[in-house]
Amino acid sequence: RVTYDVLPPVVGIEAARAATHLVHDDVPGNVAAHMVQEFGDARAAVDAAPHTLELDLDVERSASTPLEGKGVYARWDADDSSLRVYTSTQASTSVRAAIAAKLQLPPDRVEVVAPDVGGGFGVKIVHPWPEEVLVPWAAIRLGREVKWTEDRREHFVSSAHERGQLQHIRVGFDDDGSVLGLDVTFWHDNGAYTPYGIIVPIVTSTQLLGPYKPGAYRVEFESLYTNTVLVTPYRGAGRPQGCFAMERTMDAIAAYLGLDRAEIRERNFIQADEMPYDFGLTFQDGRPLIYDSGDFPASLEKLKKLVGWDEFATVRSQARAEGRRVGIGLACYVEGTGVGPYEGGWVKVETDGSVVVATGLTTQGQGHQTSFAQVAADVLGVPLDRVTVTTGDTRRFRYAVGTFASRALVMSGNAIAAAAHKVREKALRIAGEALEADPRDLEIVDGEVRVRGVPTSSIPLSTVAVLSNPLRYAFDAESARATQFATPADPDQPPVAEGDEPGLEATGYYSPPRATFANGMHAAIVETDPETAEIRILRYCVVHDCGTLVNPRIVEGQVHGGVAQGVGGALYERMVYDSDGQLLNASFMDFLMPYSTEVPKIETDHLETPSPLNPLGIKGAGEAGVIPGMAVFAAAIEDAEGFPITRMPISPSELFELRRQHEERE
Repeated sequence: RVTYDVLPPVVGIEAARAATHLVHDDVPGNVAAHMVQEFGDARAAVDAAPHTLELDLDVERSASTPLEGKGVYARWDADDSSLRVYTSTQASTSVRAAIAAKLQLPPDRVEVVAPDVGGGFGVKIVHPWPEEVLVPWAAIRLGREVKWTEDRREHFVSSAHERGQLQHIRVGFDDDGSVLGLDVTFWHDNGAYTPYGIIVPIVTSTQLLGPYKPGAYRVEFESLYTNTVLVTPYRGAGRPQGCFAMERTMDAIAAYLGLDRAEIRERNFIQADEMPYDFGLTFQDGRPLIYDSGDFPASLEKLKKLVGWDEFATVRSQARAEGRRVGIGLACYVEGTGVGPYEGGWVKVETDGSVVVATGLTTQGQGHQTSFAQVAADVLGVPLDRVTVTTGDTRRFRYAVGTFASRALVMSGNAIAAAAHKVREKALRIAGEALEADPRDLEIVDGEVRVRGVPTSSIPLSTVAVLSNPLRYAFDAESARATQFATPADPDQPPVAEGDEPGLEATGYYSPPRATFANGMHAAIVETDPETAEIRILRYCVVHDCGTLVNPRIVEGQVHGGVAQGVGGALYERMVYDSDGQLLNASFMDFLMPYSTEVPKIETDHLETPSPLNPLGIKGAGEAGVIPGMAVFAAAIEDAEGFPITRMPISPSELFELRRQHEERE
């Protein structure tokens, strides 16, 4: 029998700030964390500036809502005291470590596999979720296989949310619109617990700056406890809120001065010749906030041309003459990607010439198998269809960090490249011995190791793999075959050279000096119905820079998926609580999402400014599409309607009410 003491709930940021009631008795003011970062004296710069503005902005809660919720399957083998767990996670190795620790099992007796799963978007990062320990525990206690899956309502009320922030901005600027001082204070709703620390508000506070260089900057935030579902990173992870704050500020400055919104941005851009650009702040990984590469003026020029920015005034005028309301908006962002501490990769050439690759981070539909295979195939000179990639399986690769923060290709891609280069070097050495050629004169093309300029002098990579075996082989140049000797030709020679290892395989790791920084710019043209206030997207354009493009089609897919979630975050998705802390829309009947009918055709262009921080020059792309969504739609709707948009998401009924209030004020 349970007796409950019913306490007053704390729902929403305002209630948490009031601190009339506490979520946790030992946390004064409901403040989970308080942080300040700054460079220069921003408050003095704002006060001394020729012009100042203040903005109050509001971003509501949303949720990742992957197609597949969480699920766990566990099997205990009593004969050898081993446990195998399949789980829908973004960090299989971390789950393995947690299970071993909590259930007091030797780590080498625990295997965790993350098969292909229906999306992650951040909600599956937390490691472990309680069920990831309890299901294996039950399997051990019962001596039988145990499986658990959650339904959609359970996912809504017991997984994780994101986004909710209130923001206050003071900005000082000169007659040209150059930002002299920027002072930002915001309050972040982290829900009832902080399993992922304060990563989200830290990212907001540092990524808010985007591609701009204010003369001085100060940011202060409080992360607050509320009696609501906990908050962990959701695709974008604090960046959409920061982009909303900065881009709304840029648009406000342009409106105040009567200047073109694109021109205001150009005047505040970090220039390409200023890279790397050090802000003097600390990023989410605890390392300096230093942009590694980018050409923001070039990106903006591409975007303006793509969307027809300079010609839009005519389009707007023609629409108004027809009684239609259309508007255009743009938003710029910078995304920290590829954070450490490390990832690893394993590469092996089999004796049939095929290549197998494994890495520890997990896959939720990002196309990792294709991209990682491309990296290995390119280094080893083999056809792409000869490469097989495994991810997220601790049986194949035991040490990893996980899939989040747009880090997979930066981290595992470079680790796989490092391993493949080791394999290549060994293959050329062995082939050189067989062909009696200097390894520096050899190349690998279509699975054949050959002497440059003498393609007839070659040896299949499969044969090189055979020769790497510690058994004794002889190579017949005419037949290009390796034949095993029954008796070693030289019994005094060891089967494996000193310092060498059998097999044509290698493991490589990559640990970055600091994060890479991708960037992009979006523009949207919308039409708002003069009667119903319905918002229709007419065009959506993206210019994106993630450094070296390994697979342009996959990058396009990442951008498209992100834009769809950006549309949802701007126009549809929100978590609605009542005053008692009950979630009222915990189903897909009530939680609105954009369908394919609401997601526009997306027009894209790319800029490649390779990162100098890693050998492949890669920067991440996974969150690019979602980050500027709220900001770009707010700007476009504001342009169509003629009054400020300061809260996201916005529905037709809310826009209708804003119209009424605006007309009354006029």
